[in-house]
Amino acid sequence: MSRFDNMQANGLDAPASGGEGADMTRTALLIALAAAAALAGCNKGNNANADQNAADQNAAENAPIALPPPIIATKIYRCAPDNNVVTIDYLADNKSANVHVKDAPSVLVSAPEAGQPMTAANGYSVEGSATSSTAKITVPGHASQSCKA
Repeated sequence: MSRFDNMQANGLDAPASGGEGADMTRTALLIALAAAAALAGCNKGNNANADQNAADQNAAENAPIALPPPIIATKIYRCAPDNNVVTIDYLADNKSANVHVKDAPSVLVSAPEAGQPMTAANGYSVEGSATSSTAKITVPGHASQSCKA
């Protein structure tokens, strides 16, 4: 007896191409898609919070940026008694300046009010202005020195 005859003898139908097997595959696929669609809609409340957080972050990133004041004068000073050269970029707010010393990064010094000595926490100090030809400058490792432009 052949395999086909054996299946009919046991009450089973012979496999048919494009028959019940294909229908079962389509049904399982449709059920899986329906379940995925149902689960996708479950997090709608969390997405609203995420959208608000993203909007807040974008607003913070796009906030206006305060630019530093422009440089109004750059002066090169030679300081007595050791002939050190110090370059100072005076800024337009008249309360701050950038101090450049050989082989060191520039340091921002500032004062609470225009006309007062400008200082930085790491030992830099400048007493002078963009219009004066002399300044009293202190840099780390050196005492306060009188300097001429």
